[in-house]
Amino acid sequence: MAMATAARGTRRRLRVRGLTGPLARRRGPGRRSLLLGAALALLAAGAVGGPPAEAADGAPLWFDGVVATEISADGTRFTDGHGREVVLRGFNVSGETKLEENGGLPFASTADARTSAAALRSLTGGNAVRFLLSWAHAESEPGKVDTAYLDRATEQIKALLDAGLRVFPDFHQDLFSRHLFHKDSWYTGDGAPRWAVEAGGYPVESCGICVLWGQNITQNQAVKNATRDFWHNRVLTVTTGTGAGAPTRSVPVQDAFLDTAQRTMAHLAGRLTADQFAGIVGFNPYNEPYAGEYTTGQNSRTWERDMLVPFYERFRARMDLAGWRDKPLFAEPNMFWNANLDLARQEGGLLDAGVLGKRYVFNTHFYDQKAISGVFMWGKAKDGQYSGDFGTVRDRASALNTPAIVSEFGHPLSGYTSDKAPTVDKAMYQALDTRLPGAAWWTTPARSGPVLSATQWQWDIYSGRHREAMNGNAGKVLTAGDAWNDEDLSAVALDSSGRAVLRQDARLLDRLYPGAVAGRTLAFSYEDRSRDGDTALTWNSIPDTMPSTARLVGGGRYGVLVWRSGSEGAGAAPTQLHLPSGFAPSSTTVVSDLGTVTGLPDYTARGRAADHPIASAVEPGTTDARRLLLSAPAAADGAGAVHYALVADGSAAPTAELRVAAQRELAAWVAGAGFPASP
Repeated sequence: MAMATAARGTRRRLRVRGLTGPLARRRGPGRRSLLLGAALALLAAGAVGGPPAEAADGAPLWFDGVVATEISADGTRFTDGHGREVVLRGFNVSGETKLEENGGLPFASTADARTSAAALRSLTGGNAVRFLLSWAHAESEPGKVDTAYLDRATEQIKALLDAGLRVFPDFHQDLFSRHLFHKDSWYTGDGAPRWAVEAGGYPVESCGICVLWGQNITQNQAVKNATRDFWHNRVLTVTTGTGAGAPTRSVPVQDAFLDTAQRTMAHLAGRLTADQFAGIVGFNPYNEPYAGEYTTGQNSRTWERDMLVPFYERFRARMDLAGWRDKPLFAEPNMFWNANLDLARQEGGLLDAGVLGKRYVFNTHFYDQKAISGVFMWGKAKDGQYSGDFGTVRDRASALNTPAIVSEFGHPLSGYTSDKAPTVDKAMYQALDTRLPGAAWWTTPARSGPVLSATQWQWDIYSGRHREAMNGNAGKVLTAGDAWNDEDLSAVALDSSGRAVLRQDARLLDRLYPGAVAGRTLAFSYEDRSRDGDTALTWNSIPDTMPSTARLVGGGRYGVLVWRSGSEGAGAAPTQLHLPSGFAPSSTTVVSDLGTVTGLPDYTARGRAADHPIASAVEPGTTDARRLLLSAPAAADGAGAVHYALVADGSAAPTAELRVAAQRELAAWVAGAGFPASP
């Protein structure tokens, strides 16, 4: 009797509005056998006679919570506690930490942190942030960690975690320290505290004839000397009191930084709950490392091997002591390793580090120096512009057997090269999604490669509203852009009413992406149709050999995910994609081997058995951002099974017949694409 009731319930749940495909089309005894099998699966899962179907829209779902939030490095990918492959997407929060106006913190208050986090989730669907910290403020006096500063930082991090964002803190530095620069300088830096600079006795900073801020890295002798001293752990004589005859002591500068970093990490671990700490992904020890100056016989590669990697090993040991043993270290190579200007590129990429494994992440930045220069690249970025650059990132991560993340990328939003931003940023997001240009994606999708995690530079709600006295100069108060060396890269700002708004095309920043995949991604591409002025940028057109699919998509945005199921099989947590604004559940179309539907039902389930294989739900920590949930039924999800899903924004209104025709085309395309059916 109970089994018959369960079978009737299963049959009822398969009649989703608009659902077509193998499960819905089955007839006769075979279909009855499938339903009976599903009923037995429900019994085995304890769903029959158990709790009612979970409520839709915002109620806790069985696969959410700490198990989904906490991720780890697993070979070349991030995975959550369900074994799903996780992609991190978001922003750096924020360059405000480089400034003094808010005491070296991203936000003036915890309330602003909450506002910023809610806006980031709502406007972009981001699920991660790189949270900048300041050594200068954490240890303003030698050997004394400022716990009040760390308390404020912790509260701001909590606000981000509560909004459903994962966080990896970053001890940020640029040009070693702002205290190297005099008050009338054209430039400034951030990072090390004043006492470390004063004890170093560095020359008066001067970049000579420097048109670009970055030239200080290789031309400013004060910056070069201080940076070199850090890597060589120079012993500084620091004054520990005030007035004439104040006592002094010897302080190895790198040791001092490591001590402060360990105490910072211990402070965070001790003041976050276990559930909150689960949202801390790892730690980025040092922003954009470079040698400063090479010693005799040293080059960029040997510097990485002999100086940088040992530093990461020392930092890794401090993470373990601070309670971060299960969190990976986000290791950046020499910042010049992937420069796209030949004159700036240096050999590197942790070539001699061996296999780093799960306790590390390959963490790199990428900016198009050619485009930013305005000299070395004329015109706009094009389809596949950065396929090779980001393919190199994938290759290095694979060699190191670590996940990869591009933790900074972007392009200026004002200035004489800002007209390139719409195409440069689109091309970078394209290269993060796939290693193929759009022109080649449909013909060779098996070469698409893993989807890269990334955090764009930057997310600063104070953009254009700063009050920063540059280098402490009250006569040079900066308000425009980032208030930092004439930079202007924040994707967000506050409007006249104090509401957070995007400064870039929402179609570019609020993206469809696979946040969690039940198995392994084989190919992914998203055509955002973002704009360069009035021109819609379409770089991935559906081929003429798939006319029904092209008609179904029309001129709207769409994405395609192909994935191979993992070993979890039945009862696995669903595959999850962020749905951008405009992909309204009522009009979004999904065409998949799991079925087809226009109009997504709310996700409900009995136990771990989803009522609908294709559904949507609110993103955790938000009220309006939504996600697509794809749950492969047991009969369709043997280990190694290949699945696909095309997701269209509803610009067209396809009939059920057109969906079925597109499903046939996509099934044939997947079958002939050469995707492996097993690892």
